[in-house]
Amino acid sequence: MALQVIDSPERQRYEAVREGTVLGFTAYEHMNQVLVLTHTEVDPALEGQGIGGALTRAVLDQARSRRLRVLALCPFVRVWLENHPDYHDLEYRLPASRVTD
Repeated sequence: MALQVIDSPERQRYEAVREGTVLGFTAYEHMNQVLVLTHTEVDPALEGQGIGGALTRAVLDQARSRRLRVLALCPFVRVWLENHPDYHDLEYRLPASRVTD
């Protein structure tokens, strides 16, 4: 059975599910039109099988379909984004500071 990624808003996370079992998740917070991705975790016994990457891609695809920007605080998602330039358009960037001394 294929991996499904399900938004679980009551838990504030997206879950990677196969055959009813949660294999991993990405925690998030919504702030206006920004999806803040705070933490990704995959069952240690399943690491290296592409679950984290598939989960991240699905989360970002859903953010794109909802016209949200993404602020990746999660180190895994940050590195994934660095390696997938076709998703750079989703990244939220803080406006440049106009503070002067």
